Amino acid sequence: MIKNKNITLLSHILVWFVLFSMPYLLSYGQEQELDRVIIHFWIPLLLSSILFYLNYFLLIDKYLFTKKTVWFVLINIIFIVFFIYIKESIEDVFFQNITRNRPSSNKNSTGPPFKMFIYIQMVSYMAPLLFSIVVKTTKRWVKTEAERKEAINFKLQSELQHLHYQLQPHFFFNSLNNIYAMVDLSPEQAKKSIHSLSKLMRYMLYETNEESISLTKEIDFMKKYIELMKLRVSDKTTIDYSFPKTETSIQIAPLLFISLIENAFKHGVAASKPSSINMNMTCTNKTVLFTIENTNFPKKSNDKSGSGIGLQNLEKRLQLLYPDKYIFQTEVILNRFVVNLEIETI
Repeated sequence: MIKNKNITLLSHILVWFVLFSMPYLLSYGQEQELDRVIIHFWIPLLLSSILFYLNYFLLIDKYLFTKKTVWFVLINIIFIVFFIYIKESIEDVFFQNITRNRPSSNKNSTGPPFKMFIYIQMVSYMAPLLFSIVVKTTKRWVKTEAERKEAINFKLQSELQHLHYQLQPHFFFNSLNNIYAMVDLSPEQAKKSIHSLSKLMRYMLYETNEESISLTKEIDFMKKYIELMKLRVSDKTTIDYSFPKTETSIQIAPLLFISLIENAFKHGVAASKPSSINMNMTCTNKTVLFTIENTNFPKKSNDKSGSGIGLQNLEKRLQLLYPDKYIFQTEVILNRFVVNLEIETI
């Protein structure tokens, strides 16, 4: 902020320095009368700068931006007339030898009419007035745009944080439901599952608060979750998965794929029917493609388990994190539910 203010101050000083130096730069090597330079350039320029900064720092904010346009116009007219009067008075008092040649209303005068002379002076003061309005309006627009973008970014960050916190209890709730189903059938497996779940929750609580994490860590988390879920399925269920085996430098938002895996175990496994889940992830340059196919056992209308929040949460997060950089498709093919998620990482 301080740096921007210093740049603005220096730019204003530079502009006015150039303007005040212009008559000398344009007439370098030529004879020139100092009196004429002062009258025809320095004094109008000084008055114009006063009019510019008067509007820039006071009148535009107080009247124009508050929609008191009539007052704004009237006050500027008064100041312009006053400045013309000041200029004429200075010329009459200090530069009589030059003002003798000033245009007058005398009919025998060969110069332009006095009214036209005054009109030209009034028009000349419109330039700093309009310039101050343009500069101030542009500055206000830039500030407003920056504040708008900051507000949007804050809103997006808040929404992402809300979705992230929403995902954790959803994941925990689903995992506990699965472990609960094992308690009576296999207490030892239930104990092992609780231990595995504690490791997964530790990862979710302490390592996923960053905007992006290593894809390798995320893959390791998914593998542990899949192994945990395999403890509760019967021998009639086949689970195959394939992830990149080598270390990858790709960074990705945490917990994007877990909802898809949860959904596959929830709707792709039946206790008494043959079931299968196939998962495959490939990486090409900075693009990650994750595909899941599972047998389709649609949720019954009277099944109140879960809330369907997983895929909705994923869709919202993708929209916020990777706008126009992802493809998310779901379809049923030959009684198999197929999900394709392609993400172009940065």
